[in-house]
Amino acid sequence: MLTDTRIAFVGYGAMAEAMLQGLVGPGIAQAHNLIASGPRAERGQELAQRYHIAATTDNVAAVAGAQMVVLAVKPQVLPKVMPALRSHIAPDAVVVSIVAGARIDSISAGLGHAAVVRSMPNTPAQIGQGITVWIAAQAVSPTQREQARLLLCALGQEVEADNEDQLDMATALSGSGPAYVFLFMEALVDAGVHLGFSRRVAEQLVVQTLKGSVDYYQHTPNHMARLRNQVTSPGGTSAEALYYLEKAGFRTAISRAVWAAYQRSVALGQGRKRGGGLEPDKS
Repeated sequence: MLTDTRIAFVGYGAMAEAMLQGLVGPGIAQAHNLIASGPRAERGQELAQRYHIAATTDNVAAVAGAQMVVLAVKPQVLPKVMPALRSHIAPDAVVVSIVAGARIDSISAGLGHAAVVRSMPNTPAQIGQGITVWIAAQAVSPTQREQARLLLCALGQEVEADNEDQLDMATALSGSGPAYVFLFMEALVDAGVHLGFSRRVAEQLVVQTLKGSVDYYQHTPNHMARLRNQVTSPGGTSAEALYYLEKAGFRTAISRAVWAAYQRSVALGQGRKRGGGLEPDKS
């Protein structure tokens, strides 16, 4: 459904490039129908040469005639970008936002455009292994909804949310999730070095253990708790380690961290900074 669709990317950072790669490589979209815009001409030329797309530094020129417009700018840049695009997006186009914290009503009001899809991908999307949670405004047609789903599939798996609040939940759980995983991996590697392994060997052991554990989980029908119990012999090494993790409040710390991330996502969507006041208007 995207082979004949003209798609404009406003912003050409890492996530936009991940989409381009996921669209052009498998032939989901045609390179001659894709255009990306951003402030750095050299970055645009780099993408143009790599994926054979068009590139420009003029956002208005990029969206002209586009049937899909992907907002892929940083959250602090969005208030500057939207006024310039207002009234320049085709009435029958759909806008797909991957801007963290930007709510549908804010995007719709800023662009003067009702057909908006809000999404929250995560960083593994850069290798086609991400998961994106998304939701469409009521003005988005069934055809546009399916086009948006196909677009987001270029990043990996996709999940359509039941309500927009779940986008903030996804931001805290899967959007920020890689950071939690990398911190856990880093702690395990440091523990391995403390035991006496070289950092190279410790990293190899940790990475393959995590990868193998996830693959094993996906190939078995058992609940995570049952799989954990299989590794935990009574009075054994795993039982001893888990005792200390529970005693240190491991589960509670994770739960509170995710809740804090969720609250921060909600605050960002409301334009509030950490102290509780409003973020300054940078438009």
